[in-house]
Amino acid sequence: MSTPHVLLGLLASGGTRHGYELKRAHDERLPRARPLAFGQVYATLGRLQRDGLVATAGQEREAGPDRTTYTLTDAGRATLDRWLTEVEPPMPYVASTLFAKVTVALLVADVDRARAWLIAQRRAHTQRLRELTAAKAAPSATLDDVVALDFAIAHLDADLRWLHTTLDRVADWHREVHT
Repeated sequence: MSTPHVLLGLLASGGTRHGYELKRAHDERLPRARPLAFGQVYATLGRLQRDGLVATAGQEREAGPDRTTYTLTDAGRATLDRWLTEVEPPMPYVASTLFAKVTVALLVADVDRARAWLIAQRRAHTQRLRELTAAKAAPSATLDDVVALDFAIAHLDADLRWLHTTLDRVADWHREVHT
């Protein structure tokens, strides 16, 4: 994820904001993403300000310390617009802990053990899929939640299809690797 671009987008959509508001907006709008740390927000804002993409708009005090508010500059808007028009290329490599773990399991375990690991992994994925599907159907689910859950569900579904296909190939894989 590009934290600087997300912060630029949040400023573009919400006007002048301070770091706490940006962190809260990030965590609300990207509910299934890793929450931003306050230090990351302020360090990123500092770099964006240094690069002329945001500017300070003033100070606010709400029952606490002064909070610097930030606003998007014209250069920041242009940077955000360029980023949004760039097509995100599909990942060129398989970079997944699940893929690595299954590959190693197939290399080091006998057929029955490898199959048992795959079945356990499939069970965990199925359980998580059920949890996410229930969360999506919950009356409290916001549109932000639904969009994030759709993304997560689609990825879990793809993992489950891959685990199923790999289970069908365990014996062939084992035979090929160990001969």
